[in-house]
Amino acid sequence: MPDISRIATHLWFRGDAKEAADFYVSLIPDSRIVDCFTFHNAGPDQNSSYTSVTFDLAGQRYMGLDKCPVDLNFATSISVICETQSEIDRLWNGLLDGGAPQQCGWLTDKYGLSWQIVPSILPGLFRDNSESGRRAMDAMLSMVKLDIAALQAAYDGIRD
Repeated sequence: MPDISRIATHLWFRGDAKEAADFYVSLIPDSRIVDCFTFHNAGPDQNSSYTSVTFDLAGQRYMGLDKCPVDLNFATSISVICETQSEIDRLWNGLLDGGAPQQCGWLTDKYGLSWQIVPSILPGLFRDNSESGRRAMDAMLSMVKLDIAALQAAYDGIRD
């Protein structure tokens, strides 16, 4: 039986996979490039070069390949759970550089990869399916970057 003890998400980038991996590793603590190599004289025309990069983001393994003929889309996203607003702000601002903000804590970075930057309290706010949870959900749906204090205030029924 093959060894499948290592499972990695594979991302195929339209642009430079190594550049994207370096960018992500610079933003996510406890991350690193594991391996990188280039296939020369490869592809359908046998005249192209493709770079493959393996990287870990906070212990999660990813593999990237460049020169994809199509763009990434929202069907694949990386969700990062953040404990503090300052962590949300740092990651949001870093990943958003050259990218585009989306609703509800989502953004698309400059390489086309979608991210969800989520406060750790969020699941607890929705779990009980109460009026408090509905207020928190309504607050989240009105946000672009998520705001922990505003979500908690909505849950608690506190208005400005």
